[in-house]
Amino acid sequence: MRHGVRLAIDPGNARIGVAVSDPSGVLASPVETVRRGKGDVHRIAELVVERGAREVVVGYPASLSGEEGPAARSAREFATALARTLHPVPVRLVDERLTTVTAQSQLLSGASFAKKGAKGGRARRSVIDQAAATVLLQSTLDQERATGHPPGEIVRPSQGES
Repeated sequence: MRHGVRLAIDPGNARIGVAVSDPSGVLASPVETVRRGKGDVHRIAELVVERGAREVVVGYPASLSGEEGPAARSAREFATALARTLHPVPVRLVDERLTTVTAQSQLLSGASFAKKGAKGGRARRSVIDQAAATVLLQSTLDQERATGHPPGEIVRPSQGES
């Protein structure tokens, strides 16, 4: 298992969930939700520096058919923009199918979330985005620990350029 903090990003159309690992790469925790749009890449770059992240994992919503749909293309474009900004910190695309569903299910099963926690729709979505990034990162850490290899694909800063 590689040592060092990892940052996970769950990019959505409106919000980006962010999670971070401990330095030993064992446990993922939620950090914040970043509003998608102007300044989002800059904010994530700030978090990489603040947390001393050695790598950024971006959720890639692969389709069951293996084709790259609109959400997957958007995640790849976002990861490429991050790779350009964060270079030489590596950015890795990792399959994130069902992370949001898993996160929402886990949160809804918790009494504080369902009853008096994040009551408002916006607050609830923000928490779900962070939880999805946490599920993505924990899954990535567990997979690396089990196989000895980091999952996913490295995004090159020049990807997508002609």
